Amino acid sequence: MTEAVAEKTAPSAQGTEQHGARAHSDGDWANRAPVQTRSERPKSTDVADFPTVTGREAVWKFSPVAKLDALLNGVLDGSRPPVSVSEAAGIASEWISRDDARIGRAGIPEDRAAAAAWSAFGEAHLVTVSSEEQVTAVVARDALGASPRAAHTVIEAAPQSRGLVILENTGDARVTENVEIVVGDGAKLTVVSVQQWADDAIHLAAHYATVGRDASLTHIVVSLGGGIVRLNPAIHLDHEGANGEALGAYFADAGQHLEHQVYMDHDAPHTRSRVTYKGALQGEGAHTVWIGDVLIRQNATGTDSYEQNRNLVLSEGTRADSIPNLEIETGDIEGAGHASATGRFDDEHIFYLRSRGISEEEARKLVVRGFLLEVIAQIGDESTEERLQAAVEAELAESVR
Repeated sequence: MTEAVAEKTAPSAQGTEQHGARAHSDGDWANRAPVQTRSERPKSTDVADFPTVTGREAVWKFSPVAKLDALLNGVLDGSRPPVSVSEAAGIASEWISRDDARIGRAGIPEDRAAAAAWSAFGEAHLVTVSSEEQVTAVVARDALGASPRAAHTVIEAAPQSRGLVILENTGDARVTENVEIVVGDGAKLTVVSVQQWADDAIHLAAHYATVGRDASLTHIVVSLGGGIVRLNPAIHLDHEGANGEALGAYFADAGQHLEHQVYMDHDAPHTRSRVTYKGALQGEGAHTVWIGDVLIRQNATGTDSYEQNRNLVLSEGTRADSIPNLEIETGDIEGAGHASATGRFDDEHIFYLRSRGISEEEARKLVVRGFLLEVIAQIGDESTEERLQAAVEAELAESVR
């Protein structure tokens, strides 16, 4: 029995009569037209509903698809991955079957990698936050192994709850996965995903979130390790007064590919979003990709939205692709905007630090540290921030010379 939930839009009769838009005899021309907007992408939980990835698709054109074949087209291990969860009052952890009603509420796949994971997983790991006092849980995965595998995680914040959930990824891995985040009415949840994989690990992840009435989600990505990391969060602000913040910090070394495609979907009145991703690149072949999509639907009156991406280039031979996109379907908004910038060190900053007796090497470290930690400092939990700052320090010790 298929679980496909494919969404396809039939062309209107009027549309096929327009000049230059008639159906041709060589196939279903109308359905072959490329997707023009972010919200029109087909969705399905069945991998068979997605064609083989060639690398020419808009969603894949920056990715090293030749290295992803096992995860896109191979047989995936859908058994439980090794996971540990720190104990805390107001935090529950359990495994649920793939047909559980709590799966699929936040979103479903929009690309072949996510659909492959959805088709293959056997059980989902459910983490529930129920405490009305701030509580923190660490969900750790280490050494998933070199065999291709699929995973599925659901994080749910009960109405009026307060929580911070940290997803820590280390060791070797070849994994494609889906992470669902459900934020109940009035809840405030922060989800932090830290990628400190081994140098040759491959991690493909789609994160989906739905945010309740007057609720708030802060989604933070810190990508430091792994040969290929492609993590795409989609936050659906589908209840009035919902607030979404998507923050990211990443550091790409030689030969490393770090990719983040962020989608902020305003689908209710008086919603607010902020997107800030900051990255640093050093070493031959270091490649980062950031694509930011913001959609303000017709019913999302009173929306307040802004997205930005900043990249700091530390050496020759790197590449940073940065593409902000903004779709607005109503004129009745508070404000919306986007920005993107990629550049080298500010010579004035380096000169100032060197004039204070700091070596050029240490000055460069200080600039990069301040650049990235501006994002990490917004987590709001001291122990978590210290842990991530230490990870950045370790990365700088190896990478900035």
